[in-house]
Amino acid sequence: MTVATVPTEGTQDDLLLEHQLCFALTVASRSVVGAYKPVLDELGLTHPQYLVMLCLWESSPRSVRDISGALAQEPATISPLLRRLETAGLITRQRMEGNERALAVRLTQRGAALREQATAVPGTMMARLGLTREQAGQLHASMTELIAATKAAAGDAPRR
Repeated sequence: MTVATVPTEGTQDDLLLEHQLCFALTVASRSVVGAYKPVLDELGLTHPQYLVMLCLWESSPRSVRDISGALAQEPATISPLLRRLETAGLITRQRMEGNERALAVRLTQRGAALREQATAVPGTMMARLGLTREQAGQLHASMTELIAATKAAAGDAPRR
């Protein structure tokens, strides 16, 4: 993503709510996550739990730190999700061999089996949102570029 040069002087229209990128992203995020809810309810998962399960379906076992990094969340945010997934019988958490401070998070048989049901989620969501696979890919690519740009901008930000 190329970062466009933005003029330092704006117009009054720049302050309209409908022109704010942050507002559009917030509403879009809430709307998309809300659209996932009935689909994920069938799996017995919340959206944040689904994201954790996606990580584990890619690779299990994983450390809490690894899951946190993959989801760009703090370990303190991930830990309650893991507790609930463990209570639901989808994962186990055990101390890692050789590192008593780290937890290994593993799928149970039930958690691994849930993956089969979850394979329908992406297609179902594209249909619910009226998106083709190509359109979904383009949106994902744009969001990934935006995430990279915000990380780069944060690196350039002056430290207090």
